[in-house]
Amino acid sequence: MRVAALYDIHGMPWPLEAVLAEVESERVDVVVFGGDFVCGPYPRRTLELVRSVEGGLFVRGNCERKANEEVRAELDDAEIGSLVELPMTVTVEGVLYCHSTPDDDSTIVSAETPDDAVVDLFRSASARTVVIGHTHHQFDRRVGDTRVVNAGSVGMPYEGEVAAFWAVIEDGEPGFRKTSFDVERAIAEIEASTWPPAAEFVAENLRMAPARDEAMAWFESRR
Repeated sequence: MRVAALYDIHGMPWPLEAVLAEVESERVDVVVFGGDFVCGPYPRRTLELVRSVEGGLFVRGNCERKANEEVRAELDDAEIGSLVELPMTVTVEGVLYCHSTPDDDSTIVSAETPDDAVVDLFRSASARTVVIGHTHHQFDRRVGDTRVVNAGSVGMPYEGEVAAFWAVIEDGEPGFRKTSFDVERAIAEIEASTWPPAAEFVAENLRMAPARDEAMAWFESRR
């Protein structure tokens, strides 16, 4: 079975559209949306896109659990309630998908998190391979009997490159993907929006690419 893992879209329909086009050519069996798909410049457009994927599976991220003011301005109470009720985990063909850890959607796990902490955080996992997101950078780590794979971020990656990052898990084996998208279109539409953080987001995430090493150091300082 081939599973596309799309995480941390963050209200960015442009990279999502590009990724979904590639997902179709990858001939995957199912798409798992791993949380944090609404917090960003265009939550409604993004939500409509993810819901348009036939047979898609959804995991709740911290953004779905606690919608921010901008999301609440675009989505009604019923829509927000449906996001809160999404499951924290889904399992496909023996691989567990969650936003951060099986027990919490906001715990920091990075490529540099110490092995003993990783073992403790995933002790309750019901599968040996766990696919996560939340920290917006791809990695594949084996610690003892546990394999933790970060699928990366479609809409807000910390990889030193402006692109969409995601993964395909085939028969339990992950493969990382990177997809280009129309960055100038995204910049123009975000700058034309009423989203309060628009200028800052464009400057820090689209006109430049956040450095992977700096992001990991920041995450570990806050873990």
